[in-house]
Amino acid sequence: MVRGAGRGGRGMPGRGGMGRPPFNRPRVMLRPPFDLILAEPAFPRCKPAPDDSALTQALLKRHAELCPTPAEQSAVLSLVTKLQTVLDNLVVAPGDFAACQLEEVRQVGSYKKGTMMAGKNVADIVVIMKTLPTKEAVEGLSNKVNEELNKLMRADGGGTVTSACHERGFTVTATSAAVRVLVTTLHQNLRKLEPEVHLDYKVISSHLAAIRHSRWFEENAHHSSIKVLIRLLRDMCSRHSGLEPLTPWMIDLLAHHCIMNNPARQALPINVAFRRALSLLAGGLFLPGCAGLADPCEAAHARAHTALDLAVLDLAAATAQTLLRVVARGGHRYVLGLQAFEGGKDISTEITVWDGVVVSPLAPAYTETPEPMDTDDKEDDVQDGVAA
Repeated sequence: MVRGAGRGGRGMPGRGGMGRPPFNRPRVMLRPPFDLILAEPAFPRCKPAPDDSALTQALLKRHAELCPTPAEQSAVLSLVTKLQTVLDNLVVAPGDFAACQLEEVRQVGSYKKGTMMAGKNVADIVVIMKTLPTKEAVEGLSNKVNEELNKLMRADGGGTVTSACHERGFTVTATSAAVRVLVTTLHQNLRKLEPEVHLDYKVISSHLAAIRHSRWFEENAHHSSIKVLIRLLRDMCSRHSGLEPLTPWMIDLLAHHCIMNNPARQALPINVAFRRALSLLAGGLFLPGCAGLADPCEAAHARAHTALDLAVLDLAAATAQTLLRVVARGGHRYVLGLQAFEGGKDISTEITVWDGVVVSPLAPAYTETPEPMDTDDKEDDVQDGVAA
């Protein structure tokens, strides 16, 4: 007799101990939505593509309106340059500043990526502390930056700035621009954080993620068409309530996917990419059970949309389906915001008619069902383990 046979020891399935086979675990198969761009070789065209120049011109016109003016860009650049100088000096030569120790300063967000929007003259800078980010340390850093920055502004003959602390760090505000200074710490310090003393763990982790996002974007999404599509999608999401919860990172990944992920590995025209983005959202790209978009800055198999709850994801898909039908009937000017809908209403929530075709918003497919409560009545109906 072989030693250990039938005992269910290591490597044996007898008792289900350490040797339980991993293939018994249920696997969830994630499926991508139908994408005509990727499936185009299997569906060759029978006739030439229709003329889509009207949508292309509308997209470019709207993008020109969304780009910041040279004056706005100059104001943000000037403030960011001065603030970066002050923070770099505190990293290299802090002097008598003892509120905290700085490790590194990184620019992140739409300013760093080149996707700033008109009228939103706000840049983001992440400050990595060597020490733990206590609320007192953030306040001390804010006061020191405000003092040194005002000295630099007076030396250059500029105006004054103000600094205000908040839960993510502090914001430096000038006359025509602002910079949010987002505070974080070294990765090995995360386990030492205390909720009552330091900044919130999730906030600090999101600032570290913002650095990874900016680095990935700089290396992989430098094509100008991606930045154009990002501005258009962000503007569309801000004007339609169902798409508003989509995060900037989700929009960045979606724009990159729609522009660059195709059989030819060449950037798609902006009109094709815009239709593709709406089609993927309407097809359930961010719904449960769908493969979605892999997050390249997180661990393996992480998905960009898992941070949102199911009701929000369902509403986003329904809204995209409504907008896609409006675009298909020639209402792209209303979707893009070039032409206001009657009464300033959200076109994705109203019943509209396009050339005799009625487009009505879809009802939610997801409804929250409360868990059944245990009652004594159920015990009365069950005898000997069998329901009566």
